[in-house]
Amino acid sequence: MTTEDKRGMVRQSRSDMDSVFGALADPTRRAILARLSQGDATVSELSEPHDMSLAAVSRHIHVLADAGLMSRVREGKRIRCRLNAQPLREATSWLAGYQAFWDQTLDALGEFLEGKDV
Repeated sequence: MTTEDKRGMVRQSRSDMDSVFGALADPTRRAILARLSQGDATVSELSEPHDMSLAAVSRHIHVLADAGLMSRVREGKRIRCRLNAQPLREATSWLAGYQAFWDQTLDALGEFLEGKDV
């Protein structure tokens, strides 16, 4: 669930945000998302570059799907995976608010220190 505050910043519920960042915490899952950013792929295609079992890759795919970062569609015996970038946009928006805060804070600190004989 997402909401927007009075500054227009997107607020995502804690559990949604936790699952997105939890999914992004793993390098294999980030690699899978990077591959999906180039286009849809089957589970077998996603597993090719990884030195792990198909079952292990399937578990990573399940985590990504649960976080809303991708969708799966069964096509006969194959499962086609597709990137869903919306949760990434929401996470980026959330992070951007903190980036603006820290940019302003560090700029103010820099100005303060420039005015002092340190």
